[in-house]
Amino acid sequence: MLRTLAALPSGRVAKWVVLALWVALLIPALTLAGKLTDVQKNDSSAWLPADAESTQVVERSEKFLRSDTMPAIVIYDRPTGVTSQDMAKARADAEAFARTEKVVGRPQGPLKSKDGKAVQTVVQVQKDKTGWNGINEVVGSLTDIGKKNADGLGFHVTGPAGHASDSVEAFGGGGSLTAITALVVVVILLLTYRSPVLPLLPLLSAFGALGASEAVIYLLAKHAGLTVNSQTSFILTVLVFGAATDYALLLTSRYREELRRHEDRHRAMAEALHRCSPAIIASAATVAVSLTLLMLATLRSTQGLGPASAIGIVVGLLAMVTLMPALLVIFGRWIFWPVRPVYGATETAREGIWGRVGTAISGRPRTVWIGTAVVLGAMAVAVVGLKADGLSSKDQFTDKPQMAVGEEIQARHFPAGSGDPVYVVTKAASAGEVKTALAGVPGVADVSPPVVKGADALLAGELKDAPSSAAALDTVKQVRDVVHRIEAADAQVGGNAAITLDTRDAAGRDSKVIIPIVLAVVFLILALLLRAIVAPLLLMATVVLSFAAALGVSSLMFNHVFHFAGADASFPLLAFVFLVALGVDYNIFLVTRVREITVEQGTRRGALLGLSATGGVITSAGLVLAGTFAAMASLPLLFAAELGFTVAFGVLLDTMIVRSVLVTALTLDVGRWMWWPSKLFRRHDDDTTAPVNTPGLEPALEGS
Repeated sequence: MLRTLAALPSGRVAKWVVLALWVALLIPALTLAGKLTDVQKNDSSAWLPADAESTQVVERSEKFLRSDTMPAIVIYDRPTGVTSQDMAKARADAEAFARTEKVVGRPQGPLKSKDGKAVQTVVQVQKDKTGWNGINEVVGSLTDIGKKNADGLGFHVTGPAGHASDSVEAFGGGGSLTAITALVVVVILLLTYRSPVLPLLPLLSAFGALGASEAVIYLLAKHAGLTVNSQTSFILTVLVFGAATDYALLLTSRYREELRRHEDRHRAMAEALHRCSPAIIASAATVAVSLTLLMLATLRSTQGLGPASAIGIVVGLLAMVTLMPALLVIFGRWIFWPVRPVYGATETAREGIWGRVGTAISGRPRTVWIGTAVVLGAMAVAVVGLKADGLSSKDQFTDKPQMAVGEEIQARHFPAGSGDPVYVVTKAASAGEVKTALAGVPGVADVSPPVVKGADALLAGELKDAPSSAAALDTVKQVRDVVHRIEAADAQVGGNAAITLDTRDAAGRDSKVIIPIVLAVVFLILALLLRAIVAPLLLMATVVLSFAAALGVSSLMFNHVFHFAGADASFPLLAFVFLVALGVDYNIFLVTRVREITVEQGTRRGALLGLSATGGVITSAGLVLAGTFAAMASLPLLFAAELGFTVAFGVLLDTMIVRSVLVTALTLDVGRWMWWPSKLFRRHDDDTTAPVNTPGLEPALEGS
């Protein structure tokens, strides 16, 4: 059955049918993919679970505050002191701001700072359902007004609207990210294939997979309530390009091998698909299932990222086992020019560098795996220094945009939280008592008089610290503690600082719940695939050790080389899921080939010939995936840079050291116990002293 299905994309007629179906699919899909930004939800309040306190405050405060606006905090500054002409300009600007499209109501201010060196005006800006669309145009208009005839007066737009505007600009590099990712893939494939034409086929297939994935995700976001944001989009791009190209590498390498065995390219492709599809499908399934488990998160942005990424993996898999084979067969052997695979030619394990690596390991495998594990463990120790408690607004960029500069100036001359208060919704009868309690919190600079509507009242507390800072989050916790003690008040605390706190807490909870479940599910998949228990346990241990080492090195780099302020609260979970899923991915490629050879030649030969047979192609696949994730650094976002670095480093560590050295050494040392309790274990094959390179026993290779 599997052999029949594998032959379909490579049939003499079927290959054209497959190509026609993909073309027919992509015509409407690309149109839908272009609408993905229309359904994104980039407002952080939309990411929280419905039972989060700050979410409930948003609902209860609708009769007091417009939920479709966000404040833009306009800051003027002059180091020598603000003049009367400066104040006149600020007042005139406020009038102009009020006439600007999408500015709601009259601005608050201008207000001069106590030291007389800065002026602040708060402008409410209307936001659409995505949270971001159009914000940068409004902020751009405010900036044009403020900088006109400034005469040396500094001008910056900060606050939530300023942050949203700069985020739009940062994520606007999505097109360049796609181009850089594609360029990375092309360069690595050129070095791998040594062919100027062949890389175009996996690239075209990956573009098709990305477009189809985005179309499906758009439909789910539009009609099924899937939460997606700009972060989802850029992760999807690198994941689809990286994973799909990996599958293309494995398929193409096996196809090239079969072209040496079969004169008919259609038969060669059918055999290649039959041989490599189980490993590719198992690998894709492992990654897709692991990512889908993110749906267990309470944070909606993480919830949405899981199925969206899984869709990208599944569609990428479909493209690489249907479209890619059809294209390869259509173009024929010449696509490998100038090194075409010749029918009847052979290639042996002794020709590859990985064969020599395996031979070196085989001398003292126990010493090798223990030494490697100790080194990885030492690297993992530094993980205790990882600061993943969230980032302030100004620290979320790798450069210093306008809002970051404005926030620093605001903090020097005004209470840093002015213009973006903490809100408390309470029963009207308890408003006075709540106001007194709120004013007594050390981090609250001032409390406005309560606004009463019906049975409820709203109070706004001005924070002394920037709303996204650690100090402000501590203040929110203190505010909640004191107002919750007033039982009759039914008080709840919200605002942007509270949203940030609830987001961090939800991310921490998600990590504790999802990580163990991912480990258990991946273990079950490996156990079913390998029909063993020992091998899956050892593979999972190596992957977890690899993840810990990658996170430890990343912590050192973030703190002492790049001098990053910290990491997003969701960073550890996402890094774990990507690295564990992708790490197991490469182990599946290796161990399934080892098992295939072990059936005929025993575990020792299986370990060494499996490494030699898959070493080159898995290394190339690792370089592609690492390169695509490293391309995320092209976005001026700290989260993208950190996730890109960690996954790229972790993938290289896994492919170069963990998979090639640690897993091979463990397999050689453990021997047939790797396959316990399957039939392979019960064979009692004594292969511990048999030579590896016995003439006539080497399997054909997938690459070297």
